[in-house]
Amino acid sequence: MSYLYALAAAALFSVSVPAGKLLLARLRPLELSALCYLGSGLGLAAWRLLARAPGEAPLGRRDLPSAAGFVLAGGVLAPLLLFTGLERTSASSASMLLNFELVFTSLIAVAVFREHGGGRFWTAAALITAGGLALSWEGGPAGVGWGAALVLGASFMWGVDNNLTARVSIKDPVTIAMIKGLAGGAVNALLAWRSGGGAPPAGWAAAALALGLLSYGVSLVLFIRAMRGLGASRAGAFFGAYPFMGAALGVAVLGEPVTGRLLAGGALMAGAFLLLALERHGHPHRHEALEHEHSHTHDDRHHSHGHGEAPGAAHSHPHRHEPAEHSHPHSPDAHHRHSH
Repeated sequence: MSYLYALAAAALFSVSVPAGKLLLARLRPLELSALCYLGSGLGLAAWRLLARAPGEAPLGRRDLPSAAGFVLAGGVLAPLLLFTGLERTSASSASMLLNFELVFTSLIAVAVFREHGGGRFWTAAALITAGGLALSWEGGPAGVGWGAALVLGASFMWGVDNNLTARVSIKDPVTIAMIKGLAGGAVNALLAWRSGGGAPPAGWAAAALALGLLSYGVSLVLFIRAMRGLGASRAGAFFGAYPFMGAALGVAVLGEPVTGRLLAGGALMAGAFLLLALERHGHPHRHEALEHEHSHTHDDRHHSHGHGEAPGAAHSHPHRHEPAEHSHPHSPDAHHRHSH
């Protein structure tokens, strides 16, 4: 199910590619970015006010460092680095360099947060990166100097953002995505205001807000749900399908031609998805004592604790995992962040 969440998140985000091209006819890039972030944050805030989150755990005091980190890295520094870099390098070079977000996400997840890598995973990550480069390559040099370095810096910051978000992915995903949207929207709106220009046309602004809620807000909620079961590295790998999905939508919606780059990128990504979908990772491992709070049921081997009459539906409360040692197939989720 977690794989489906990640692919659904990628599909929704890919809508922003052809839709964004249409909206850029009347909106400046900074305006579009600000409106998309604000649409995400404000739309999810309205949803949070109208709908309860049954069984979801709220962010706690121990989550604040990670929350502050992903707001700073993904909502403030990454957009600032990207738009500054875009002033010094071409859009095609920037698009190609942004594919390294997957590489940085995976390297940080494995090297810093001890997620399991392995030959199958790194082969899949290389195929997805190659597929993204194939889709964005338009000939000529990739770009060097400060512009390229700043775009790479943005990719690195989004890699940090993904990993810090994964640390709190067991908490309410709507609240996490709402915080990111409001923070990113405020920063990008300030950048748009500082760059000059009048207010955007109301109808086009409304369309951008709606696009942001779908492609940034709902997509991020699904991506966080994917990270719960897969960890940052594997969820990010599946999310890396969005360049191909966006290119395919460009063919279907905008009538863009089917090119060799599109076919090559699709073939490389399909091979990566097969590698990851067929992955089976299991070995004897030990769980140290752990105490946390998150949404869970009592139908798995990690949540057999009792508290009176156990509810059948998902619920959340602080609970303790006693030390245990066993063997079963698993992904690098919140309960399996051990090293190998």
